[in-house]
Amino acid sequence: MDKKLYKMMDWPEIEALVYGEEDRPHELLGGHFVKDGILIQAFFPNVKKVSALVQIGRSINEYDMELMDEAGFYAVLIRRDKKQRFNYCFRVTREDDNTEEIYDPYSFSPVISQKDIESFENGINYRIYRILGAHVREIDGIKGTSFAVWAPNALRVSVVGSFNGWDGRVHQMRRLGDSGIFELFIPGIKDGDEYKYELRLKGRSIKVKKDPYAFEDKKGPEGASVVYESSFEFGDDAWLKERSGSDSLKGEAAPAGKKKKGEKTTVSGRPLSIYEMDLNTFFLSDDSERSYRELADQAADYVKEMGYTHVELMPVMEHSEGADAYEVSSLYAPESAFGRPDELKYLIDRFHREGIGVILDWIGGYFTADSEGLSEFDGTCLYGHLDMRQRYNGKRGTLNYNYARPQVADYLMGNALYWLEEFHADGLKLDSLDEMIYLDYYKGPGEWLPNRHGGKENLDAIDFIKKLNSVHAALKDGTVIIADGLKTWGKVTAPQKEDGLGFDYKLDKGFTGDFIEFLSLDPFFRTHHYGELIYSLSYYTSERFILPFSRRDVELEEGISSLLLKMPGGMPNKFANLRAAFGFLMTHPGKSLSFMGQDMGAESVWDGKTPLDASLLKTEENQKFNHYIKDLMHFYREHPALFDRDYEEDGFEWVNNTAANDNVIAFLRRSENEELLVILNFANILFSDYRIGVPKEGKYKEIFNSDAVKYGGGGNINPRVKTSKKEKCDGRDNSIKIKAAPLSVTIFTCG
Repeated sequence: MDKKLYKMMDWPEIEALVYGEEDRPHELLGGHFVKDGILIQAFFPNVKKVSALVQIGRSINEYDMELMDEAGFYAVLIRRDKKQRFNYCFRVTREDDNTEEIYDPYSFSPVISQKDIESFENGINYRIYRILGAHVREIDGIKGTSFAVWAPNALRVSVVGSFNGWDGRVHQMRRLGDSGIFELFIPGIKDGDEYKYELRLKGRSIKVKKDPYAFEDKKGPEGASVVYESSFEFGDDAWLKERSGSDSLKGEAAPAGKKKKGEKTTVSGRPLSIYEMDLNTFFLSDDSERSYRELADQAADYVKEMGYTHVELMPVMEHSEGADAYEVSSLYAPESAFGRPDELKYLIDRFHREGIGVILDWIGGYFTADSEGLSEFDGTCLYGHLDMRQRYNGKRGTLNYNYARPQVADYLMGNALYWLEEFHADGLKLDSLDEMIYLDYYKGPGEWLPNRHGGKENLDAIDFIKKLNSVHAALKDGTVIIADGLKTWGKVTAPQKEDGLGFDYKLDKGFTGDFIEFLSLDPFFRTHHYGELIYSLSYYTSERFILPFSRRDVELEEGISSLLLKMPGGMPNKFANLRAAFGFLMTHPGKSLSFMGQDMGAESVWDGKTPLDASLLKTEENQKFNHYIKDLMHFYREHPALFDRDYEEDGFEWVNNTAANDNVIAFLRRSENEELLVILNFANILFSDYRIGVPKEGKYKEIFNSDAVKYGGGGNINPRVKTSKKEKCDGRDNSIKIKAAPLSVTIFTCG
């Protein structure tokens, strides 16, 4: 052994490296100028031989490296009289005598700037996913992957994978100052390679964790994070251009409820009818493999044919094996069971090409307690809370995010923007807002910690939500963020300058609860619950509402059963009730959301495992009901009166909201150039000559009737144009007589 080389060794640091306790390995490893020339040091356990191929000027020479420590620490001193720029790589001979040339990870400077670090520490690095995680890139003509992770309380962090035998000593990462960020560029690591982080914690314990910012993930404890480099090219430019020019789907010149009666909007409202679907259980043809590509082709065709404007995908993020889809384990990684991330992009792109928007369910209220996930990531409650009264979600047993920590807020903010920008999603539905905002959610006395004012609101979560909505609004790209929850919270969609939360839409769960309760009653008993039917029309301008027939809001309301089976009576009456229900949903001011299977009259309850039975459409009753939903959705899109002024007082007007004994309601829907008269009969009685007041003298033509034979009804329609008469009714000078079929919706043009 070269004695001079031996004396140059920093043995304490070498020992730290060999024992996996080094957090600044670049100061030891790699090539460094020293007094006598160039000192190159490397760590290669379990190899036969290592040499350094060094280029100085035009000259390339190979130098055998000495084994300085039997654990695999090698070094060589290249004697030079003066400093000259040099490049090098290693030639490594393995135990099986195979030889490969390896570029040194410790010869590269950090790729993360001080500006990026400071903005992350201040919680304003909104696209932090571009910095942290695994990114394939080329540095100085050498392609590899840069890894970066935030783990401030770890003593050491390493990248491990099959490329280094899962040995945490080989690729120990550099700590960047006091930021808590560790980073390392490893040449040769490419798309599809699996990796994890090995962390040495205080007390000398070791944990192996998946990457919080992994863009691809393999499920289960044996799975790993996956390096992902996208090669997908979207073809939805026309869709994005149209979307961004629409002032978002709200399409309003003034906030909801702030527009004066008679004042015109400068931007027309747009139709929004959402089809909520689960990729794991949406129906496919029998011989189809369940994948993003197959789902894209079959689901896009079906949704387009049915006439929905958007789909809402239940969580597409990777979730724990065997767990509920809403218990997401890797927030940045799409569900791997259906394919790679580029294939999910294909699915979204395919929907866009068919003129269908895509909204994603987004989980920002909690994270799982999986040992390889965010839980105690660096040995501390890094992403969550230390106090047990704040740590756990009272309903699920999952863990709550600590929104007060700037880096955690950036993690979540970056994720929301990631799905919108990198996957071209048209919106996010923020799931379980009640769990985010209420500190006492599903908790008893003494199990939760009040805020600084003594209240039950999570002030940090509210601040995060406002910040998210503010950053999102600045995008001006036509995407939307929908609030799911906060049933009794006011000003959810009001601007923040008016003390609102700034959401684009809010699900009106109050509407769903009241309406399902009303529908579940036998028509004979509905008279005394008439107020529940009409109540939602007393506050429709207070928020920008979406009326949800979503899975959780319907199946769990009034007992666990499908929407069809909640209807009273035998099957013919159940379907008639359901046709009337959807008629009210689509003519009521506001946008709509319904769950897959409802459009077919499915009887089974969604269990997250059993695929939707497409054979339902082979039976006559279900086929006719499906035909009804299809025609209703297309009818909605073709008539601006049903969507143009959803949140304005002059977009809706009561005709009759006092016929409790008849269980009939009638109202007008208006746009600038259209006026429709809507009559709903929720009694199981045929009214052959029902007089309805009309807004003006003229002819009234029936253009839609749910009781048509083709929909499974009794054929009690109004085939002839109705001419109004000067007979007062419903407080109006003119009226018409119509046939109001049992359990039906009837729509007329006015004048």
